[in-house]
Amino acid sequence: MQKFKTLTGIAAPLNMINVDTDMIIPKQFLKTIERTGLGKHLFDEMRYDPETGEEKPNFVLNKPQYRNAEILVAGDNFGCGSSREHAPWALLDFGIRCVLAPSFADIFYNNCFKNGIVPIKLPRELIDTLMEKAERGSNATFTVDLEKQVITDPDGTEISFEMDAFRKHCLLNGLDDIGLTLQNKGKIDTFEGKQGAGQPWLYREAS
Repeated sequence: MQKFKTLTGIAAPLNMINVDTDMIIPKQFLKTIERTGLGKHLFDEMRYDPETGEEKPNFVLNKPQYRNAEILVAGDNFGCGSSREHAPWALLDFGIRCVLAPSFADIFYNNCFKNGIVPIKLPRELIDTLMEKAERGSNATFTVDLEKQVITDPDGTEISFEMDAFRKHCLLNGLDDIGLTLQNKGKIDTFEGKQGAGQPWLYREAS
């Protein structure tokens, strides 16, 4: 998992509440188990005309000033609906590494941390202010400093945010569940060595 320490990027305003995971990545794109290639289908039904397949020019991520957005400012209950992990995969593959919202659905929120996306909860009044500032287009550059737990908006205003210490540690060090397990590789190898000596049949390859 890619480490997250400090991110400076354009913030795109998605002024909608209850954005569910089927809106983020529709069900027809869930056949793959690959984490790449999903970015082009992010918000597919909102980004593309279903009849022509052409981009809808009014959708925020289709606007030239937001095509390279790395931060998303969204409304309440972002990521609700089904528990598909493809939702954070699609966001990350598009280039979104941080989502700011008043609240998130629990499963989506947890999946973000497991995939290197930083979901930050802020009071609704602050989100409303940041949403307005994000509407400045390519001038809407935000900096998210995870180590200091501070967001700096385009006007230089600093906003502190809360972050669970363990999740922060994992993001800063690029540790997903597999990475956390591999931190104990020495102990695992020692255990398997002892077990293999006493119960060698457990480690024989099937013929």
